[in-house]
Amino acid sequence: MKALVTGGRGFVGSHLVSALVKQGAEVHIIDNLSHCSTASIHPNVHLHVMDIGEPQTVQRIEMLRPDLVFHLAAQVNVQRSMEDPGLDGLVNIIGTIHVLEGCRLAGVNKLVFASSCAVYGMSEQEILQERDATNPISFYGISKLTAERYIQSYGQIYSLPYTIFRFANVYGPGQSSRGEGGVIPSFLYRIQQGQPLVLYGDGEQTRDFIYVKDVVSALVAARDRGDGHIIQLGSSVKTSVHHLIEQLENIHGTSLKRAYKPARQGEIRDSLLDRQKAAKLLQWQPQYSLLQGLRETYAHVMRS
Repeated sequence: MKALVTGGRGFVGSHLVSALVKQGAEVHIIDNLSHCSTASIHPNVHLHVMDIGEPQTVQRIEMLRPDLVFHLAAQVNVQRSMEDPGLDGLVNIIGTIHVLEGCRLAGVNKLVFASSCAVYGMSEQEILQERDATNPISFYGISKLTAERYIQSYGQIYSLPYTIFRFANVYGPGQSSRGEGGVIPSFLYRIQQGQPLVLYGDGEQTRDFIYVKDVVSALVAARDRGDGHIIQLGSSVKTSVHHLIEQLENIHGTSLKRAYKPARQGEIRDSLLDRQKAAKLLQWQPQYSLLQGLRETYAHVMRS
């Protein structure tokens, strides 16, 4: 199998590439190297340094003719999307169109796309399901929802098989603090530096945190399952920022100082994803509890 991973040098992408290589796949990466993971690249992986916002992406995918494309490359910082919506749209919308055109011309067997729970916005639902209304409050969420619509249309018009994943807040080793799930690496960096943890808002806002290894297992499962579906990937466990800090204090062994700042524009208050559809269609369940995932991530950061 020949697999292409856009954003394969990023956080989730680097973990996915490692898993695909272990399975014996021929792996190609398209990445502009703007947000590289600290993980080294496998010598058998083929790296194509380019930006998906550039039209040349179309020809490169057509030339490579991969069997399977994992489209993970994105502008993932909510605050940057609010400050520079043009860049967000170029990468997340135009870039996705370039990837789709490449897939169409190359006759790709399937596209797997990383979307986000940011597409829902400020939902009143206690736990979100895939059928719930989408009303994003950030340009990032709008761009991800627009990309989803393009993928669905390509599926209908050109019979391109796809699976769309709406990620909860993914965390794990090798993550930058700049992305939408960046609270955990940001906290760990501050712990490492002996600095107070910065909380935006009152600390009672909640997130659904999912460990990167669990996300990768679902992405790999989508190779053969979930065609034509939007599927949420989360733990279905609600975690407040205050509780997250308590877990980190447990791992670190001492109390941690906190500094509070105003809530940031474009960020949702609460998010919790139902994982039943993923369990049914992919035979997938998360294997890591928050404490287990935090322990592995903490150990990785403290070694670096």
